[in-house]
Amino acid sequence: MFSTKYLINELNQNFLTFNFQKFGVFSSLLLEEYFGIFIFFIIATVISLIIAIASYSLTNQVPELEKLSPYECGFETYEAPRVKFDIKFCVIAILLIIFDVEMMYLFPWCVSVSKISMLGTWSMIDFIIELTFGYVYVLEKKALEW
Repeated sequence: MFSTKYLINELNQNFLTFNFQKFGVFSSLLLEEYFGIFIFFIIATVISLIIAIASYSLTNQVPELEKLSPYECGFETYEAPRVKFDIKFCVIAILLIIFDVEMMYLFPWCVSVSKISMLGTWSMIDFIIELTFGYVYVLEKKALEW
């Protein structure tokens, strides 16, 4: 009869550890450690290709007049597409994203402020000071004014 200890030992020897020298592949510790990640990458690539090909081949590809218009909403363009665009909208959006992401670092710190060392406290204080300097710089350059 087979015991579970014997089965686990056989699995470890035959399946979980891949012997590269048996198959003529250069054996190294780095290669053995990353072999599982490589197999995962190959499987993920194959699955994503299958999904992309299936979604393209199984759908009904009928272009309509509305879809072929310049905008999907069906409206024609009001102006020429090469009209200068005011960059202030993009600057405001970028600043909003930057300050929101930086503020997201404050939430975990606020939760764990009583459990971290002085290094963590002073590094966050330094982060807040740099964030303040960035905000003052933006105000000085009048990037938020219309």
